[in-house]
Amino acid sequence: MNRELERKTKQLLDELKKVCADHGLGNDGNEYKIITEVFLYKFINDKFFYELRQLNPKFANTPNIETELAKLTDKQYEEFIFDLKGSVAKLKPEQFLSNLFNSQSKPDFAKYVDDTLKAIAKENADIFSVGTAGGEKVRLFSGISQYVTEEGKRDGFCRSIINKLCECNFGEIFSEKYDFFAVIFEYLIKDYNKDGGGKYAEYYTPHAIAKIMSEILVDGDVQNVKCYDPSAGTGSLLMGLAHKIGEDNCSIYSQDISQKSSTLLRMNLILNNLAHSLPHIVQGNTITEPYHLRHNETKKGFDYIVSNPPFKLDFSDWRDSVDATKQTVKEDGTENFNNRFFAGIPNVPKKDKEKMAIYLLFLQHAIASLNAKGKAAIVVPTGFLTEKNGIAPKIRKKLVDNNWLKGVVSMPSNIFANTNTSVSVVFIDKTNVDTVVLINASKLGIEVAGEKKKTVLRPNEEHQIIEVFKNKTPIDDFSVVLTKDQIKEKKYKISAGPYFDIKVEYVDITAEDFQKKLLESENKLKVFFKESNELENKIFNVLKRLKYE
Repeated sequence: MNRELERKTKQLLDELKKVCADHGLGNDGNEYKIITEVFLYKFINDKFFYELRQLNPKFANTPNIETELAKLTDKQYEEFIFDLKGSVAKLKPEQFLSNLFNSQSKPDFAKYVDDTLKAIAKENADIFSVGTAGGEKVRLFSGISQYVTEEGKRDGFCRSIINKLCECNFGEIFSEKYDFFAVIFEYLIKDYNKDGGGKYAEYYTPHAIAKIMSEILVDGDVQNVKCYDPSAGTGSLLMGLAHKIGEDNCSIYSQDISQKSSTLLRMNLILNNLAHSLPHIVQGNTITEPYHLRHNETKKGFDYIVSNPPFKLDFSDWRDSVDATKQTVKEDGTENFNNRFFAGIPNVPKKDKEKMAIYLLFLQHAIASLNAKGKAAIVVPTGFLTEKNGIAPKIRKKLVDNNWLKGVVSMPSNIFANTNTSVSVVFIDKTNVDTVVLINASKLGIEVAGEKKKTVLRPNEEHQIIEVFKNKTPIDDFSVVLTKDQIKEKKYKISAGPYFDIKVEYVDITAEDFQKKLLESENKLKVFFKESNELENKIFNVLKRLKYE
């Protein structure tokens, strides 16, 4: 069943992209806005009817529920939908997809579609809006026809879109497991993240890393916890964490500077039954405007933090505004959170400002954003683990000295298809009291074909990493379990390699055999020297002859 539903959904997405291409919007910067908006409209329309059928057995097997609902008075209709879940959009009969399909002959049909979408967004703003660091609300829909330059083609564009949306029904999907939506989501955004290294982690984190992070972080049953990603991108790490904990047992919080990422993250939350967390999704610069640290419900910090921050980025324009040496209270009396950066802030290089290590700010921000018992998993360049000078060793020292470092997993190269940088995951646990687990998984995985070289972990390898970490199992040339003092002796290096034992194989041999082998080696060297001299003479004679010719 899943494969057939997956096929139909991907087919719908392809058809929507084709409509955009036919109207001059293929690979256009606005295409993703149109696709995500109409896909979500289709999704919430079908979800609305699915939930109504679940709520009222009378309509469980009614094929044309819209007709039955049309018979109700306005008051009866309001009473009928009153008991719908809070995360389900409340639609009026004129906002149904079937109504738009039957209204295609209306003059100014494009305006009619846009007005319908905007009305749904306005009337459901409390459910589906996301915020900005400045406190503004960004609604779910803004209309689609304005992206078609020629006004005369807008009606036809909207008719084509509505016709495509009516060709399939998502009703069967809602009874499936949520992992199915992850497949849909990844397929949907794959064309919109080809510039992968985009600012503030707009790339898609591999499922293997998301799974390893969530499985190691979450131990046992947890309830009513706050989960945070300060560089959320499209939310794959948060989704993995929420699925592990249980969607009803956690609230999701995030911030990301990218408008595109925030739009796609909102879709991800809706598709994954996490619409209740949409009010906590914020668009803005996490480093200069740490929105969630300024609000009472999250001031004490988060229970879980996951993040795959951008590694290098030019932030010279605002670098001085977050100088760690500045006061912790501003002149207007509001709190300043620049003391987050206890280890310092990267300086502006004279050349190549794009190489400023912004991930060091996100890592320090994550540490400061944990509550007293918080846990975190942060993706970093593997070089961070052994870097001798600057900010990195100061951060490692703080983690080790405070017993907050739970462990590190160094991943295979090319685990991200869009970067050749080797990555590791640093696990932080403020309740950690004993040893640290370091794993070198760099030799695992298989290389898969594609536009760029990419390494993929096999399921059994993912399981191996998780079990070795959780059980603290030392394995030759793979994992070590260390005390804080052992790490201090190695100058706070937290890469597994320096701690592996160097094995020397010893072979029993008599003095007579030793002399025999030594003589054999001497004879071989004499032969090699003789051959080398002969070759040199030949070369010399050839060069001499060429000179006189």
